[in-house]
Amino acid sequence: FGSRYHLADPRMFRLSSLRRCKPAMDSLSLLEAHEVVAMLRAGSVSPLELIDVVERRISATEPLVHATPITCFERARERAQQLENSPPQTGRGFLHGLPVLIKDTHAVEGVRFTEGSLLHAERIAEENAPLVAQLESKGAIIVGKTNVPEFCAGSQSFNSIFPTTVSPWDIRTTAGGSSGGSAAALVSYQCWLATGTDLGGSLRIPAAFCGAVGFRVSPG
Repeated sequence: FGSRYHLADPRMFRLSSLRRCKPAMDSLSLLEAHEVVAMLRAGSVSPLELIDVVERRISATEPLVHATPITCFERARERAQQLENSPPQTGRGFLHGLPVLIKDTHAVEGVRFTEGSLLHAERIAEENAPLVAQLESKGAIIVGKTNVPEFCAGSQSFNSIFPTTVSPWDIRTTAGGSSGGSAAALVSYQCWLATGTDLGGSLRIPAAFCGAVGFRVSPG
Protein backbone atom coordinates (compact mmCIF):
# COMPACT_ATOMS: atom_id res chain seq x y z
CA PHE A 1 0.00 0.00 0.00
CA GLY A 2 1.39 3.36 -0.91
CA SER A 3 -1.13 6.09 -1.56
CA ARG A 4 -4.56 7.30 -0.53
CA TYR A 5 -7.32 7.97 -3.01
CA HIS A 6 -8.28 11.63 -3.18
CA LEU A 7 -11.78 11.32 -4.61
CA ALA A 8 -12.72 12.42 -1.11
CA ASP A 9 -10.49 13.86 1.57
CA PRO A 10 -9.37 11.06 3.94
CA ARG A 11 -8.79 13.65 6.64
CA MET A 12 -12.54 14.12 6.99
CA PHE A 13 -13.34 11.03 9.02
CA ARG A 14 -17.03 10.23 9.23
CA LEU A 15 -17.31 9.66 12.97
CA SER A 16 -16.62 12.36 15.50
CA SER A 17 -14.44 10.02 17.56
CA LEU A 18 -11.89 9.84 14.77
CA ARG A 19 -12.36 13.46 13.77
CA ARG A 20 -11.16 14.51 17.21
CA CYS A 21 -7.76 13.06 16.35
CA LYS A 22 -7.26 15.50 13.50
CA PRO A 23 -5.85 18.43 15.54
CA ALA A 24 -3.01 16.19 16.73
CA MET A 25 -1.88 15.41 13.19
CA ASP A 26 1.56 16.52 12.04
CA SER A 27 1.69 18.16 8.64
CA LEU A 28 4.25 15.53 7.62
CA SER A 29 1.61 12.84 8.10
CA LEU A 30 -0.40 14.29 5.22
CA LEU A 31 2.39 13.96 2.68
CA GLU A 32 2.76 11.13 0.17
CA ALA A 33 5.68 8.72 0.50
CA HIS A 34 7.58 10.17 -2.47
CA GLU A 35 7.33 13.65 -0.95
CA VAL A 36 8.77 12.45 2.35
CA VAL A 37 11.58 10.62 0.54
CA ALA A 38 12.43 13.85 -1.31
CA MET A 39 12.61 15.67 2.01
CA LEU A 40 14.90 13.00 3.42
CA ARG A 41 17.21 13.31 0.44
CA ALA A 42 17.25 17.09 0.80
CA GLY A 43 18.05 16.82 4.50
CA SER A 44 15.02 18.86 5.50
CA VAL A 45 13.75 16.10 7.79
CA SER A 46 15.51 13.28 9.59
CA PRO A 47 14.52 9.62 9.99
CA LEU A 48 14.30 10.12 13.76
CA GLU A 49 11.85 12.99 13.30
CA LEU A 50 9.69 10.81 11.06
CA ILE A 51 9.65 8.01 13.62
CA ASP A 52 8.40 10.53 16.18
CA VAL A 53 5.62 11.56 13.77
CA VAL A 54 4.56 7.93 13.28
CA GLU A 55 4.59 7.21 17.00
CA ARG A 56 2.38 10.20 17.77
CA ARG A 57 -0.08 9.35 15.01
CA ILE A 58 -0.34 5.68 15.98
CA SER A 59 -0.90 6.71 19.59
CA ALA A 60 -3.73 9.03 18.49
CA THR A 61 -5.54 6.64 16.13
CA GLU A 62 -4.77 3.09 17.22
CA PRO A 63 -7.37 2.95 20.03
CA LEU A 64 -10.02 3.54 17.35
CA VAL A 65 -8.89 1.64 14.23
CA HIS A 66 -6.78 -1.22 15.70
CA ALA A 67 -4.55 -1.32 12.64
CA THR A 68 -1.05 -1.61 14.11
CA PRO A 69 -1.07 -3.68 17.29
CA ILE A 70 2.69 -4.32 17.28
CA THR A 71 5.24 -1.51 17.28
CA CYS A 72 9.04 -1.54 17.46
CA PHE A 73 10.09 2.07 17.90
CA GLU A 74 13.25 1.30 19.86
CA ARG A 75 14.46 -0.97 17.06
CA ALA A 76 13.44 1.67 14.52
CA ARG A 77 15.42 4.41 16.26
CA GLU A 78 18.50 2.19 16.44
CA ARG A 79 18.14 1.55 12.72
CA ALA A 80 17.69 5.28 12.02
CA GLN A 81 20.84 6.09 13.97
CA GLN A 82 22.76 3.51 11.97
CA LEU A 83 21.55 5.04 8.72
CA GLU A 84 22.41 8.55 9.86
CA ASN A 85 25.93 7.44 10.78
CA SER A 86 26.55 5.56 7.54
CA PRO A 87 29.04 7.24 5.19
CA PRO A 88 27.33 8.81 2.15
CA GLN A 89 29.77 7.06 -0.19
CA THR A 90 28.39 3.66 0.85
CA GLY A 91 25.26 4.43 -1.17
CA ARG A 92 21.81 5.07 0.16
CA GLY A 93 18.74 3.14 -0.90
CA PHE A 94 15.77 4.89 -2.46
CA LEU A 95 13.78 4.47 0.79
CA HIS A 96 16.63 5.77 2.94
CA GLY A 97 15.14 6.74 6.31
CA LEU A 98 11.45 6.20 5.44
CA PRO A 99 9.36 4.46 8.14
CA VAL A 100 7.39 1.46 6.82
CA LEU A 101 4.79 -0.85 8.38
CA ILE A 102 4.92 -4.62 7.78
CA LYS A 103 1.91 -6.92 7.58
CA ASP A 104 2.10 -9.44 10.42
CA THR A 105 2.62 -12.31 8.02
CA HIS A 106 6.27 -11.40 7.48
CA ALA A 107 9.00 -11.82 10.07
CA VAL A 108 10.94 -8.82 11.35
CA GLU A 109 14.00 -9.85 13.30
CA GLY A 110 13.58 -9.27 17.03
CA VAL A 111 9.91 -8.29 16.73
CA ARG A 112 6.74 -10.14 17.72
CA PHE A 113 5.47 -12.33 14.86
CA THR A 114 1.97 -13.71 15.50
CA GLU A 115 0.32 -14.19 12.08
CA GLY A 116 -2.87 -13.50 14.02
CA SER A 117 -2.78 -16.91 15.73
CA LEU A 118 -2.78 -17.82 19.41
CA LEU A 119 -0.31 -20.56 18.44
CA HIS A 120 2.28 -17.83 17.84
CA ALA A 121 0.98 -15.11 20.16
CA GLU A 122 4.34 -14.55 21.87
CA ARG A 123 6.71 -15.63 19.10
CA ILE A 124 9.68 -13.36 18.39
CA ALA A 125 11.15 -13.58 14.90
CA GLU A 126 14.76 -14.74 14.74
CA GLU A 127 15.43 -13.34 11.28
CA ASN A 128 13.92 -11.09 8.64
CA ALA A 129 11.64 -12.39 5.94
CA PRO A 130 13.13 -11.83 2.44
CA LEU A 131 10.71 -8.95 1.80
CA VAL A 132 11.73 -7.21 5.01
CA ALA A 133 15.42 -7.77 4.28
CA GLN A 134 14.98 -6.26 0.84
CA LEU A 135 13.14 -3.22 2.20
CA GLU A 136 15.80 -2.63 4.83
CA SER A 137 18.52 -2.96 2.22
CA LYS A 138 16.85 -0.05 0.43
CA GLY A 139 16.88 2.05 3.59
CA ALA A 140 13.39 1.43 4.96
CA ILE A 141 12.91 1.66 8.73
CA ILE A 142 10.39 -0.84 10.11
CA VAL A 143 8.23 0.77 12.81
CA GLY A 144 5.52 -1.85 13.40
CA LYS A 145 3.39 -4.79 12.32
CA THR A 146 -0.18 -4.49 11.01
CA ASN A 147 -3.16 -6.63 11.96
CA VAL A 148 -4.36 -9.72 10.05
CA PRO A 149 -6.92 -12.52 10.37
CA GLU A 150 -5.45 -15.79 11.62
CA PHE A 151 -2.94 -17.01 9.02
CA CYS A 152 -4.52 -14.50 6.59
CA ALA A 153 -7.50 -16.81 6.14
CA GLY A 154 -10.27 -14.26 5.80
CA SER A 155 -11.52 -11.09 4.17
CA GLN A 156 -11.80 -9.24 7.50
CA SER A 157 -8.91 -8.47 9.84
CA PHE A 158 -9.86 -10.09 13.14
CA ASN A 159 -8.20 -12.67 15.36
CA SER A 160 -8.13 -13.90 18.96
CA ILE A 161 -5.10 -11.81 19.98
CA PHE A 162 -5.85 -8.22 19.00
CA PRO A 163 -8.97 -6.08 18.55
CA THR A 164 -10.65 -6.18 15.14
CA THR A 165 -9.37 -3.68 12.58
CA VAL A 166 -12.03 -1.24 11.36
CA SER A 167 -12.34 1.24 8.52
CA PRO A 168 -10.98 4.73 9.28
CA TRP A 169 -13.89 6.13 7.29
CA ASP A 170 -16.48 4.62 9.61
CA ILE A 171 -15.33 2.61 12.61
CA ARG A 172 -18.63 0.70 12.64
CA THR A 173 -17.50 -1.07 9.45
CA THR A 174 -14.76 -3.48 8.44
CA ALA A 175 -11.43 -2.57 6.87
CA GLY A 176 -11.48 -5.82 4.90
CA GLY A 177 -8.72 -8.38 4.83
CA SER A 178 -6.45 -9.95 5.00
CA SER A 179 -4.26 -6.83 4.65
CA GLY A 180 -6.86 -4.71 6.44
CA GLY A 181 -4.42 -3.54 9.10
CA SER A 182 -2.08 -2.12 6.49
CA ALA A 183 -4.85 -0.37 4.58
CA ALA A 184 -6.42 1.11 7.72
CA ALA A 185 -3.03 2.25 9.01
CA LEU A 186 -2.22 4.00 5.76
CA VAL A 187 -5.56 5.78 5.48
CA SER A 188 -5.36 6.78 9.17
CA TYR A 189 -2.07 8.51 8.29
CA GLN A 190 -0.13 6.29 10.66
CA CYS A 191 2.64 5.81 8.11
CA TRP A 192 3.50 6.45 4.46
CA LEU A 193 3.99 2.89 3.23
CA ALA A 194 2.71 -0.48 4.43
CA THR A 195 3.17 -3.95 3.02
CA GLY A 196 0.44 -6.44 2.15
CA THR A 197 -0.07 -9.77 0.45
CA ASP A 198 -2.74 -10.97 -1.96
CA LEU A 199 -3.88 -14.34 -3.25
CA GLY A 200 -7.65 -13.99 -3.45
CA GLY A 201 -8.14 -10.29 -2.84
CA SER A 202 -6.21 -9.63 0.38
CA LEU A 203 -4.76 -6.40 -0.97
CA ARG A 204 -7.58 -5.40 -3.26
CA ILE A 205 -10.45 -5.78 -0.78
CA PRO A 206 -8.92 -3.59 1.96
CA ALA A 207 -7.82 -1.05 -0.65
CA ALA A 208 -11.41 -0.79 -1.89
CA PHE A 209 -12.92 -0.69 1.61
CA CYS A 210 -10.48 1.91 2.99
CA GLY A 211 -9.70 4.07 -0.03
CA ALA A 212 -6.05 3.24 -0.63
CA VAL A 213 -3.91 2.06 -3.51
CA GLY A 214 -3.16 -1.65 -3.13
CA PHE A 215 -0.55 -2.84 -5.62
CA ARG A 216 -0.56 -6.57 -6.33
CA VAL A 217 2.49 -7.59 -8.34
CA SER A 218 2.37 -10.24 -11.04
CA PRO A 219 3.38 -13.76 -9.94
CA GLY A 220 6.87 -14.96 -10.77
